[in-house]
Amino acid sequence: MHSAMILIEIGAIVFGLGMLGALSVRWSISPIPLYLLAGLAFGHGGVLELTTSEEFTATGAEIGVILLLFTLGLEYTAAELVSTLRHNASAGLVDLIMNAAPGVVVALLLGWGPVAAVAMGGITYVTSSGITAKVMADLGWLGNREVPVVLSLLVFEDLTMAIYLPILTAVLAGAGLLAGSITLAIAAATITVILTIALRFGSLVERLVASPSEEVVLLKVLGLTVLVAGVAQYLQVSAAVGAFLMGIALSGPLAHTARQLLSPLRDLFAAVFFVFFGLQTDPALLPPVAWVAALLAVVGIGTKMATGWWAARRAGIGITGRLRAGAALTPHGEFNIVIAGLAVAAGVNSELGPLAAAYVLILAVLGPIIARGVEPLAKYVNARRRRAEGLKSTAP
Repeated sequence: MHSAMILIEIGAIVFGLGMLGALSVRWSISPIPLYLLAGLAFGHGGVLELTTSEEFTATGAEIGVILLLFTLGLEYTAAELVSTLRHNASAGLVDLIMNAAPGVVVALLLGWGPVAAVAMGGITYVTSSGITAKVMADLGWLGNREVPVVLSLLVFEDLTMAIYLPILTAVLAGAGLLAGSITLAIAAATITVILTIALRFGSLVERLVASPSEEVVLLKVLGLTVLVAGVAQYLQVSAAVGAFLMGIALSGPLAHTARQLLSPLRDLFAAVFFVFFGLQTDPALLPPVAWVAALLAVVGIGTKMATGWWAARRAGIGITGRLRAGAALTPHGEFNIVIAGLAVAAGVNSELGPLAAAYVLILAVLGPIIARGVEPLAKYVNARRRRAEGLKSTAP
């Protein structure tokens, strides 16, 4: 009977996702907000709680993020990654300062103390790589000029998280300097090894997974990607970083084949990820902190839009691309909830978890909506600018 209920719930979830996807196609909107709201309705404290299939959705959500970041990595070569990271390092630092500051300030103003401030800084700083990757794919932005800028900022954030998370864990546990330094050193060494393999030994990885059979390629690529992501996470590094660099290691025809084979799986598990995010949020805990979360979200949209605009402008990209870059950076998601979960488990503050959930939910829903609306806004801004320039040129 238990296995039957698991199958029923999984079938209902996947079929429900299909129906919501159909609605998004009909309404010409991103399906992400619908997936999130569905998870909210059927999660803890929702209309009807789905508990039997929770383990499946949790694992599926992790695989979804891994596949989103892997397929994103397939779009670029190792040389392009190094070049864009080097060129946009200053933009990454601006991103860190501008977007971590609101969380730190709010925690201190609420009297939660310095430890909570460190956690809140991470929550307001990091963009959801998974949601951003999905939004850019849905809107057909992957070939645009601003995408390397966005990717470099996302990679910078993920690498920053690889340093930040061990430090946060040590701070929350009250660990000494030695224990925190050891954890950080392990994380840095893991990143170095994975990055070196991606940069210098990508051809070996390609030969390892290459095969005339598409079935064999699918199994090898999927297995190796999940394996590398799991090892990275075990060694205190983001699984997303490992998956992204694994995608970077593949190039040429093999990358094209891998993208085609994995796209359906990516879409399935990515949808499960967004639902799982909503399932973990209890709606009853959101109203008391909603005003603070809404204020933080407004500030967060402004700072992320400003970061994307500035970084894209430095790269010589026009107004439309600058707006798209800013909009792509606004969603928050998986990392933010992980940070909040660590802080709540450590007993930092009982309100931090609901505040983070409300904040992330607002931006996870609004992010895709903002992204879809920036191009009409850009057309309006460009038209106004051309009109102003025309009036200026005809003035006596």
